[in-house]
Amino acid sequence: MSGTDSLAVWLLAIGQTLIYAGCYYSFPALLPDLEATTGWTKSELALGPTLAFLIMAALTTFTGRLVDRGLGGEMLIWLPGLAALGVAGLGLVDTLAGWIVAWALIGVAQAGMLYETCFAFLTRRLGHEARGAITRVTLVAGFAGTLAFPLGHWLGQVIGGQGAMLAFAALMLLTIPLNAVAVRRLRRRERPEFAVPPTPAGTLQAALRKPAFWVIAAAFGAIWLNHGILVTYVLVLFADRGAGAGMAALAAASIGPAQVAGRLILLMAGARVSTSQAVRAAVGGIVAASVVLWLAGAAPVLIFGFALAQGAGAGLMSILRPVLIAEVLGRSGFGVISGAVAVSPILASAAAPSVGAALLAIGGPQMVYAACLMLAGIGLALVIALLARQGQFSG
Repeated sequence: MSGTDSLAVWLLAIGQTLIYAGCYYSFPALLPDLEATTGWTKSELALGPTLAFLIMAALTTFTGRLVDRGLGGEMLIWLPGLAALGVAGLGLVDTLAGWIVAWALIGVAQAGMLYETCFAFLTRRLGHEARGAITRVTLVAGFAGTLAFPLGHWLGQVIGGQGAMLAFAALMLLTIPLNAVAVRRLRRRERPEFAVPPTPAGTLQAALRKPAFWVIAAAFGAIWLNHGILVTYVLVLFADRGAGAGMAALAAASIGPAQVAGRLILLMAGARVSTSQAVRAAVGGIVAASVVLWLAGAAPVLIFGFALAQGAGAGLMSILRPVLIAEVLGRSGFGVISGAVAVSPILASAAAPSVGAALLAIGGPQMVYAACLMLAGIGLALVIALLARQGQFSG
């Protein structure tokens, strides 16, 4: 890449880091403080992020069409402003209805400003050079949680949960000028020859008739429900394991670097590690993480082991998903098929806050540990079955 292109990619990477820190990680980072500030229960607070992910799932296809029409850059520039407005609303509202409305705004913004839009925009502008750019973005944005959890811990102590939300909203506003500069620079590299051709009629319908499609969707749904529950309530669960507030925040912040480390190891391994081997290792790491978290009741320091295993496993799965889909279901009509598969983990992420709150209310942290271990086990079993019978499932 030229120096200009490199700068633009780094700016987009920083922008994605701020977006994920403000929209995705701020809620779990501030959950105990938000409970104390608002007086609302975990279940009531969880209604907001659940609604946001549901709206995101409903709008993803629409925003994908906008990207195809050349409007990806506009969404990357302006939707972070809408998201910041929603996050600021979380810091100002004093009613549960207002809380829900603010999250609805965030959900609309998320549909067009996160990884999917960013990666599609990079692919459209850089063609075959986009792979390296996308890798840079994921490596940097993997530190979003590392930024959000310590910052949230400190801000929550100083200005309370809702005051901290206002600070996160201000931080997210920095994304607008960063993305604006990046989009302008990358549009100078417009590559018309990389425009995505129309998807052949019936491509998605053909994929839906393959058992492999549903196995992949179910596996990622189970894995992302596990990950969403654990990340949303990570501070609550760490406290139950006997960790102090500072130790819990530090361990939670380790999840991001673990994601980055997992991706770097995969990149360095290159062709020496097959996709099937990497997928098995990643899901196995998520299973191991749930086991380690349960055992941390006897030794709280094990929460760091959980953070490393969960982060590495989830980080790998986020970049292995498109590779797995392409290898099992083929590359024809990849965009529409990949988008259809993505609905499952998005809906799982939507359900995670409410499901986790229900599990805590019904059976406490012990039920959360058991349920998340079961979900990880289901994901691993489905992946093993898929890879063992790949030809049969994809036929």
